[in-house]
Amino acid sequence: MTEPLSHGEKLVEINDVELCIETFGNPANPAILLIDGATASMLWWETELCERIARDGRFVIRYDNRDTGRSTGYPPGRPGYTYTDLAGDALGILDALEIDRAHIVCRSMSGGIGLIMGVDHSDRVESLTFVSTSTGEDGLPPSSDEVTSGIPADPDPADPGAVVDFVVASAKACSGGSPYFDERATRALVERDVARTRDIASTLVNHYAMSFDGSSRDFASVKAPTLVVHGDHDPVCPLPHGHALRDAIPGATLLPLEGAGHDLPKPLWDVFVPALLQHTGGRR
Repeated sequence: MTEPLSHGEKLVEINDVELCIETFGNPANPAILLIDGATASMLWWETELCERIARDGRFVIRYDNRDTGRSTGYPPGRPGYTYTDLAGDALGILDALEIDRAHIVCRSMSGGIGLIMGVDHSDRVESLTFVSTSTGEDGLPPSSDEVTSGIPADPDPADPGAVVDFVVASAKACSGGSPYFDERATRALVERDVARTRDIASTLVNHYAMSFDGSSRDFASVKAPTLVVHGDHDPVCPLPHGHALRDAIPGATLLPLEGAGHDLPKPLWDVFVPALLQHTGGRR
C-alpha cells in the first residue's frame, strides 16, 4: 500500500506554545521546512504544491506561525513574541521531528526568520530559499500605490464574510495584476483558512505589531547555498529587492518568476519546483 503523502495536521508544544504542523512524504528524505509570511497560515503553501515537492523525494513540513491558523494566539495588538522567537519555533519544529538539518524556504516577512537561522543557527541549515522578500535596505523601491489602493478598510473580525473579502482583495492587490491570479481558488483557500483560525482578529494585526529584532544580522554572513525567488510583477517588494538580496548573500542565485506578483501562482510551479529540487538535491 502506498504511504499517504500527508501525515495529517497535529499540534505540538514548542517553546511553551502550541504550533500546528503538517508533514508530507517520507521522513527519510531531505527535509524542506516551509515558513510563510505575515498573517499567512500554512495553507498558503498549498497542499498540492507540498505534495508535488514530496513526490520528488523531499520530506515537506509546513506549519502555522503563532497568531495564524490553529497555533497559539495572543490578544490583538499585543503579540508576546519577536522575530527571534519565531525563528526559535522553526528550530523547535525540527527538534520535534528529530531533524538535524533542513532546507529552509521562507516567504515575504519570514525572510527575517531565514536570516536569523542562516546566521545564528547555520549548523541546522542545509540551504536557504527566499521567496518574495527583501534585505530591507534603504534606497530600494517602495511598495507600489496599487497595493494600498487595492486593499479595503480593515474588516470587522466578527464578520467572517467581511474578513474573507478583505483577505481576497489584499491577495489580489499583492498579485500586482498578475495574469495568473486565480480569485476563485484564492477565495476557497481563504474561506478554509478563516474557518480554522483560532483568533482572526489577532491574525490580522499581530505580526505587524511584533518586535523585529533581527535587523542587526547581516545577509553577507549567510553561508548556506541560497536561492532567491522573486516575481517580476511584485508590487510589495518590486524586483530590485530580489536583486539586492541576491547581491547581499555570497554565491546566491536569483530565479525571476515572469508574471508573478508577491505570490507563488500555480501556473509557475513548473518553474519553481524544479529549481527548488535542484537547489535542495543531494544534501541531507
